[in-house]
Amino acid sequence: MIYESTYELRQDLKRSVVVRGDRVEVVDLARLQAQGIDRLARSATFGTEAVKAYARWMIWEIGQVLGARPASIHEFYLARGSDRWQDCTVPAMNIRFTAYETVRAALRAARQTRAGAIIFEIARSEMSYCELPPAEYSAMVIAAAIREGYFHPLFIQGDHFQVKAAKYKTNPEGAIQEVKDLIREAIPAGFWNIDIDTSTLVTLEPPTLDEQQFHNYTRSAEITQYIRGLEPAGVTVSLGGEIGEVGEKNSTTEELDAYILGYKRVLAQLGDYAGLSKISVQTGTSHGGIVLPDGSIAKVAVDFETLAALGARAREHGAGGAVQHGASTLPEDYFHKFPEVQTLEIHLATGFMNLFLDHPAFPARLTEKLHRFLEVAAADERKPNMTDAQFYYKSRKKAMGPFKPELWAIDGDTQAALYQALEEQFAFFYKKLNVVETRDLIDQLVTVVEYHQPKPASTRAAGDDLGLAD
Repeated sequence: MIYESTYELRQDLKRSVVVRGDRVEVVDLARLQAQGIDRLARSATFGTEAVKAYARWMIWEIGQVLGARPASIHEFYLARGSDRWQDCTVPAMNIRFTAYETVRAALRAARQTRAGAIIFEIARSEMSYCELPPAEYSAMVIAAAIREGYFHPLFIQGDHFQVKAAKYKTNPEGAIQEVKDLIREAIPAGFWNIDIDTSTLVTLEPPTLDEQQFHNYTRSAEITQYIRGLEPAGVTVSLGGEIGEVGEKNSTTEELDAYILGYKRVLAQLGDYAGLSKISVQTGTSHGGIVLPDGSIAKVAVDFETLAALGARAREHGAGGAVQHGASTLPEDYFHKFPEVQTLEIHLATGFMNLFLDHPAFPARLTEKLHRFLEVAAADERKPNMTDAQFYYKSRKKAMGPFKPELWAIDGDTQAALYQALEEQFAFFYKKLNVVETRDLIDQLVTVVEYHQPKPASTRAAGDDLGLAD
């Protein structure tokens, strides 16, 4: 069911949630979880613009009431820098498809394992081709938490808020402004963890590392200042920097030093601002993995020794440690090594999509439709000598947005099989990365603030501000 109007939405939900002015009251949680939150999530995704805005606002406010609130992981990461905890690697999970149901699966696994140190993220590029803007993405995470009874801090992250190098060369201020515009949209939506990716601006031609990293650290500091000016009261957004593009050459401690020392110097000139809590590095992985002609993924070597050294150096500079990108397609026997070398955070994305789309239960006819779509919509991505398997693998993420209705419509036994498999994979990562039983530690170290969003102006009913609309 998708609500056709905000009036219908309020009337249908009034036995579980009552709207009184700019606040909500949950009067029957069981009823809300059994039916109402599913309808709210669908309406927040597929409704008219007015219905989407109102449903997202209600989901946010219900989350505030119940304790399913966005939070910053900044304090938790700084606590790692001061050795208040260790031997855990936080999974930052890019949810590209059916965000509501997929996050539900992740949270069921979190409840079973008592994992609290987990992040849900989406990159700037993914927001576009998956048709998941910040307000919708955070609404799906919160709605999933409400549905699963996960009333704990929710870490929602903007992954790769990246400056486009090509545009920066011709219009640097315009390229930076694009990222700032996205940040201005994301922070009110609960994205209180942001990876500033200006690593695209690194130039390897200059003779010194400081010169090579100059645009990277200067623009990182500038964007840090901008973010600090947008933070809600009581929130310090967790910020990450990046010293080298994923998929390129491996990072070095000397590059990390050049970046962070330059960053600190520029940030100090701008004012007294909190800095980075983590630094992303490159140690041998690539986004999505390297696909072979038969569609399988090539085994790559991760330089764990370098990763350990980079993490230790990041902690010497006051951050929580180093971040590993492009890891979800690595062999399963790699993952226990990341907490062993004290990797702070690891990014997991493509592996979840692969499991979902390649599962035996996934509808074959839908796979055919996806392929036909990609043959036209992504034709320019087909390289010479690329096999069909390689082409579909590399491009199918671009179908996640256009096929959102069809993916949401999978139901019955098929749906159960797909999300059970995802739930098991989430639990696998939580266990291997050693974030099981971290919920109490998160509650101990993380400050969670109450933050209310303004009700969408266009949906204010005549008597609603008096508490009479319901």
